[in-house]
Amino acid sequence: MPAAYDLRRLGWQLLGAERASGSVDAHALLGRPRELPLAQWLRLAGAPTPERKWMMMLEVSDSGERARMLRLGFGDALDFGASLEELEYRVLRLTHFAQSLPRFRRHGALQIDLLARDGFVAGRALGLHPREFALLWRLADTPGESVSPRELLTDVWRLAFRPETNSLAVHVSRLRAKLRLAGIDGMVETVPDGAYRLLPLSQSVDPVRTRNLALDGYLRLGKEADLTAH
Repeated sequence: MPAAYDLRRLGWQLLGAERASGSVDAHALLGRPRELPLAQWLRLAGAPTPERKWMMMLEVSDSGERARMLRLGFGDALDFGASLEELEYRVLRLTHFAQSLPRFRRHGALQIDLLARDGFVAGRALGLHPREFALLWRLADTPGESVSPRELLTDVWRLAFRPETNSLAVHVSRLRAKLRLAGIDGMVETVPDGAYRLLPLSQSVDPVRTRNLALDGYLRLGKEADLTAH
């Protein structure tokens, strides 16, 4: 760690990657991309967005490159010459915002509202029950990435074991039914190993088709009601 960026001079601790990844606390990761091997940079750039938001890139002199890093979801990108005091403030600011939850998450035609604890398509509420909302919110943490049943049971049900009931499958089925009724069928996908994922935006439903499906949603109401009742 170069002395100019060594926050230990202000009372911080430096953790190795192994310790940081195994810790229950969140830590900012400082890096100088110009010194990183290409393979390591590509791994960082391809990391899930929830991980990139903890990363601060240093000594990025080109403003266009800094803007690109921010668009990629990195927590911050600094030019040369930042003082240690400024770096400390920016790290504190980065960790504060990285730990904050957004009220809204948008995924194609779907908007998820944390305050209302519901999903909306074209301004219409899905009418999600608490577990259905928590399930959708958890999948939206890492859109396009699979989440195992064990992870969902831990994060949504707070269970450290897999129960004998099929509660997870039932809630997934009900969530899918409500998304289908709203015109975005297929958004929650089951991958071959039995995990679930929120369909990537690159494969999202055509907005025109979404509007058409939403318009004739009442025609499917009885069918969906039968499905969600079981």
